[in-house]
Amino acid sequence: MQAHQISAKKSLGQNFIIEPQVIANIVAAAGCDAQDLVLEIGPGLGSLTQALCAAAGQVIALEIDQSLLPALRQSLADCPNLLLLHADALQTDLQQLLAEHRAGNLRPGFLAVANLPYYITTPLLLRFLEQPALPWRRLVFMVQKELAERMQAAPGSKDYGALSLAVQYRAQARLAFSVPPSVFVPRPKVASAVIVLERLEAPPVQPQDEELFFKLIRAGFNQRRKTLANSLSAAFLDKPRIMAALAAAQIEPSRRAETLTLNDFARLADEIKKLTE
Repeated sequence: MQAHQISAKKSLGQNFIIEPQVIANIVAAAGCDAQDLVLEIGPGLGSLTQALCAAAGQVIALEIDQSLLPALRQSLADCPNLLLLHADALQTDLQQLLAEHRAGNLRPGFLAVANLPYYITTPLLLRFLEQPALPWRRLVFMVQKELAERMQAAPGSKDYGALSLAVQYRAQARLAFSVPPSVFVPRPKVASAVIVLERLEAPPVQPQDEELFFKLIRAGFNQRRKTLANSLSAAFLDKPRIMAALAAAQIEPSRRAETLTLNDFARLADEIKKLTE
């Protein structure tokens, strides 16, 4: 950082990992080998990138902060299996990018690894989880510990929300290990954790319209203190038809989104689809 006059940008939520053991633990959690393509989001100073390059067959790293690229190119010059790109992971067509730059003779699909700025964690995770065509096999993300716990939350708990459902629909989540603020520069004010999401072979429920299913979940939690009858009538259909859909799905209209299971949302999505066709 001193050599390249780099300082962490608060606007980008930058906290750089400086503890080698944490980097080694992240790579171990990723479980990658010479047959894997790894997508790294936000390489930062490149310490994790270097370790991933040593373990994986190919690494494609996306860095939004253009000012970091000269330092990264210098420090990672001895990584021939690395493609470093200036790109925003939230705006980039990841499927097209990976198809265009993928090296041959690698396993199908890819792994994604990231030390994520907290402010983009949820939208980026939802992007992976809500796009069935994006062929990831495992996600290994450093996130705020509170968010990691939210991904595993059960119905009825205060942490249960749209992200919990999206994770449980697409993946098996496990908290790999916790990370204290002291391993970062600058130090964040909260504890972090590395969460591993293993993609399921098939979702545990099969809604007829997956896009509608996710839209329904988001609408239910956008105003989570409202009853389903009220929150959904504002987002989908007039209240009488929402009441009819709830009755057909055998869900009390006075319930709130936080009490519904994946199966409840799938049934309700199918009933709403019938009324909109």
